[in-house]
Amino acid sequence: MSGARHFDWSALMRAGLRDLRLTPAQFWALTPVELAVMLGFEGGAEPLNRARLEELAARFPDRGRGVRKGKPHDRSE
Repeated sequence: MSGARHFDWSALMRAGLRDLRLTPAQFWALTPVELAVMLGFEGGAEPLNRARLEELAARFPDRGRGVRKGKPHDRSE
């Protein structure tokens, strides 16, 4: 494949099998995201905190089904 990027499988396998002490079965059962998390790679979105939740709630208020007069619907009714 012309222009294909080389993927360093040896380095990943060393990191998983030697550094993380995974068995080969455990290593190959992981998704790339799970392996990245276990290896401590950053780059994902920050966890949702209270301030961000409130910002989103204000920006996208609940409307329609399940909400009456600004209050969540109590399903016990």
